Amino acid sequence: MSELQNGETKLVDRFGRHVTYVRISVTDRCDFRCVYCMSEDMTFLPRAQLLTLEEMAQMGQAFTELGVRKLRITGGEPLVRNNVIWLFQQLGQLPGLDELTLTTNGSQLDRLAQPLRDAGVRRINISLDSLDAERFRRITRVGDLDKVMRGIDAALEAGFEKIKINTVAMHNRNEDEILDLVDFVHARGMDISFIEEMPLGEISHDRAESYMSSDEVRERIETRYQLTPTTETTGGPSRYFRIPGSSSKVGFISPHSHNFCESCNRVRVTTEGQLLLCLGQEHSMDLKKVMRSNPGDMQALKQAIIDSMAIKPKGHDFNLDVKPVLFRHMSVTGG
Repeated sequence: MSELQNGETKLVDRFGRHVTYVRISVTDRCDFRCVYCMSEDMTFLPRAQLLTLEEMAQMGQAFTELGVRKLRITGGEPLVRNNVIWLFQQLGQLPGLDELTLTTNGSQLDRLAQPLRDAGVRRINISLDSLDAERFRRITRVGDLDKVMRGIDAALEAGFEKIKINTVAMHNRNEDEILDLVDFVHARGMDISFIEEMPLGEISHDRAESYMSSDEVRERIETRYQLTPTTETTGGPSRYFRIPGSSSKVGFISPHSHNFCESCNRVRVTTEGQLLLCLGQEHSMDLKKVMRSNPGDMQALKQAIIDSMAIKPKGHDFNLDVKPVLFRHMSVTGG
């Protein structure tokens, strides 16, 4: 349903949660093959099935006119999509949009950091699971750590308001680098969020074996750093802590150990134009069908988005001990 406040439409689901944050996946393709995100031999979608950049721009306009204040562009790796800077330029001009952000693996930032900043991107999240080049390649299967580091340096030079590192914490893969990663961001004035692995898609390792809870990660960090709880938020699911005397924050995204569904303010759009009402459920609305059946009809698109609020579920039901019931990978879902 929707409600009108001060002349401004808001998206509100059956549980009274206001949707103000949308993540849009611009591609399922990626130049990495991270072990927790996709299988080694991925079959990507035919390009004809993907939304066009123009359709994504129209969708961003519709969401902001319905009261969404934050758009995040994701993938796959969003920066491998041809001409994607054009999309950032279009979205960055939308009236009423408070924040345009990006999640990236950093591989293309050495050439695109400044154009992104010029297009209106204020904050970026960079996925980084290891500071060791050999281990980084094992986790990403093909990634070049030096190139990512050059991208981080370029992002720092471009002057983004904040840069955050996202790290999936995993037993027997990178648990011994948690403190090193906090040191890394602390020295550069960046933030970091540690993420519990999510059971999306068939992959090559046992997620129950590699799962590391946010509480375990926090305990390790507190052997070196004092963490002070803060009510600060960036609009997403991270619970943040301050390091006293530092500009850096440490966040935890905990879909298993500290379920964040009660305050969910987010929906996701897949690269095929499916509006996913929950990361861990299949409730969805086919926005591509709506747009292509009603070319240029902004009202039809907005009505479909409003109607989708009636099927947004109360929450996900992740279980690491059973085979995934959701076979779409994170690269399709939108990071």
